[in-house]
Amino acid sequence: MLKHVLSFGALSLFLGAGVYAQPVRAGSNPNRTALEQQFRVRSAKLAQTRLALTDAQLAQLEQSNARFAPQLDQLAMEDRETRRQLRQEMTSGNQANQQHVSALIDSSISLEKRRIALVEAEQKDLARFLTPTQRAGYIALQGQVRRRAQELSRQGGQQGQGGGGNQLRPGKRFP
Repeated sequence: MLKHVLSFGALSLFLGAGVYAQPVRAGSNPNRTALEQQFRVRSAKLAQTRLALTDAQLAQLEQSNARFAPQLDQLAMEDRETRRQLRQEMTSGNQANQQHVSALIDSSISLEKRRIALVEAEQKDLARFLTPTQRAGYIALQGQVRRRAQELSRQGGQQGQGGGGNQLRPGKRFP
């Protein structure tokens, strides 16, 4: 149940760098909205405690995430689709459309550049109200949550729920 909350993007409080989790199928959990809200509240409390945020800083963090999360989610969605198409071409062996593979590689590089630019903009925004130490802690917290979401996604896939086991990611080799 928590997997659905994590993989749908309820992690927007933490996932400035995006999660490559599988999207939740519509209607898969009728309590999803309530669970997402619960998760956001718990995540906010966790961030506030671990990073020693004031209420004002927490409010600004939530506003910043509201601005950047949709763009990061869109990039993650485009990246998943690009990787899906690339996997499909690669399974064709010698029959792969070389021009399409080349275009997909170029698209993947472009998406990574856009993601980096967006993360830089997000970090610049966070620097307005977080100390460097808080920003470093926030980055670490994002990484922990991202790894946990990926772990839950993989576990769901092993149980036949369509997790994201062996996906291509930037820096990973083809299987």
